[in-house]
Amino acid sequence: MAIAPSDILLTGRVAVVTGGGAGIGKGIAQGLAAFGASVAIWERDPDSCAEAAASAGALGLPTDVRDGAAVEAALERTERELGTVSILVNNAGGTFNSPLLETSENGWDALYRSNLRHVLLCTQRVARRLVQVRRPGSVINITSIEGGRAAPGYAAYAAAKAGVVNYTKTASFELAPHRIRVNALAPDLTVTEGLQNLAFGDLSETLGAMVPMGRAGHVDEMASAAVFLASDMATYITGQTLHVDGGTEAAGGWYFHPETGAPTLGPS
Repeated sequence: MAIAPSDILLTGRVAVVTGGGAGIGKGIAQGLAAFGASVAIWERDPDSCAEAAASAGALGLPTDVRDGAAVEAALERTERELGTVSILVNNAGGTFNSPLLETSENGWDALYRSNLRHVLLCTQRVARRLVQVRRPGSVINITSIEGGRAAPGYAAYAAAKAGVVNYTKTASFELAPHRIRVNALAPDLTVTEGLQNLAFGDLSETLGAMVPMGRAGHVDEMASAAVFLASDMATYITGQTLHVDGGTEAAGGWYFHPETGAPTLGPS
C-alpha cells in the first residue's frame, strides 16, 4: 500500500474541537479546517467561540463539555448541521495555582472536571455514534508534559493530565475493534493566551532556554501533529502520547545553559 499526498487530507470528515475558543484548541480547529475537515468548536465562552468559529470557517456551539446533557445536545446539532463526527479533539481544560497543603476539595473537583471528566463524556458520546453507524474515527486528547513529571503548585492539574494519558491507553484498547483510534498530544511551553497569563506575560528567552530546541512552541505546531493523527497517515497509530515539546520530556531535566551553551542538569 503506497502512501500519497492526499492521505493527509481530511476532506469530507467532520471534526469537533472542545475548548477551541483560544490557544491550542483554536489553532487545531484552524488546522483541521485548512486540511478539509468540517469543524465544530464546542467552547464554553460564547464570545471566543464565535470569534474562533469565524476565523476557522467553523460551526461555533457554546457548550460546557463538563455537562453530559450539554455534550449530547452539541453532538446532536453538530451531526444535524455537518454530519457524523469522526474526529474528536478533547482540548478543553484549565488550571490555577493550588499548593498541595492548601488545595480544597472543591478546587480538586473543579480541576478534575475541567481536565479529565469531559474527556470521558465527549469520547463516549462520539464513539457510541461511530459504533452505531460502523465508521472509523480518531480521538485526540490534549494532555501536558505535567502529566508525567512533578508540577509543584499544580498537583490536581497534573494528576488529571496523567489520568488523560492512561485513559488514552485504555480507551484505545477498548475502541480498537471498532476502528476508533485514540491518541494524545502533550505540549510543554507553547505560546498561548493562558500561558502568557500564568507567566505574567514573560515568555522570554529565559523560559525558552529551558527547552532543548531553545524556544517556546507555537500552536500551529500542535495543529500539525493533530492533523497527522486525524489523517490516514496515522491509521496504525493508537494509544500513544506524542510529546510536541521541543525535546523537553526526552531531556529529563537537562537543558543547554543560556550563557555557556553547556549541557546542564539542575541549577546553573
